[in-house]
Amino acid sequence: MSDNPTENRSARRRAILMILGAAGTFGMAAAMVKALQGGIPLAEVVLCRNLFAIPALLPLLLRNGWRALRTQYPWGHVSRIAFGLGGMFGSFYGYVHLPLATVTALNFTMPLFLTLLSVPLLGERVGPRRLAAVMVGFGGVLLMVEPWDGRAGDALHATLAVLGAALAWALAMISIRKLGEKGESGISIVLWFAIGSALVSGVLALPVWVWPTPFQWTMLIGTGLVSALAQVLMTEAYRRGEPTLIAPFEYSGILWTTLLGALAWGELPDGWDFAGMAVLVAAGLYIWHREVTLGLRR
Repeated sequence: MSDNPTENRSARRRAILMILGAAGTFGMAAAMVKALQGGIPLAEVVLCRNLFAIPALLPLLLRNGWRALRTQYPWGHVSRIAFGLGGMFGSFYGYVHLPLATVTALNFTMPLFLTLLSVPLLGERVGPRRLAAVMVGFGGVLLMVEPWDGRAGDALHATLAVLGAALAWALAMISIRKLGEKGESGISIVLWFAIGSALVSGVLALPVWVWPTPFQWTMLIGTGLVSALAQVLMTEAYRRGEPTLIAPFEYSGILWTTLLGALAWGELPDGWDFAGMAVLVAAGLYIWHREVTLGLRR
């Protein structure tokens, strides 16, 4: 940050706008996946999302050369790729079978899982306040799922898939942190994930390949390009602004996907959905507040 207060305010505003834009473009990518309506095998969707995002990363490779791919920790990248792919598969499955806003909200259980996993995997201590917030957050999930409603079973498998995806994302974040602590560059982590996830999903997609229609091609290509744009916006937002300022604005993704779901598919969350989302967001923000207060590095 500059020593000029005016420049700092301007940089913070740009960072906030970028994180809002990133949340919106991630929502657009989710809508494109949902628009496929399960007509394309999941592995093929994941392949196209990764494959068509690679061109956006080529400038990183060209700027840094092949040395950007040098690594002394290949197994660290393997675990990061595996967990990242697990997160994609679970989330994409959820987009097809659940309302967009519901999947987005359920994905925000990732900080809850991350808080719990930080104890055995990162050696952190979680106090009673953060632990209580985690329990409250999962209570919000129950409000959204409505297990007391007989219809809950229809979407239970999709809900579990998305929660599994959030758990996988949390494990991916821990893998990234461990790679960073060993001295691995961010560029290396990003490039290896892009290449590795494209190769693995390609192998999985070949046996079930379905040739897409022109509309499906548009959605598949758009998912990759829009996801890459969202990643660039998010990266720039965190580069220009303090994480403690801009992280809460990621929750705007719930508003974007609620709007997209309502306009495109008539998906209107009911009272229990809104209550669950509010509880989940409040729990996530409280955990974020406590971690900022305690000075934890995530």
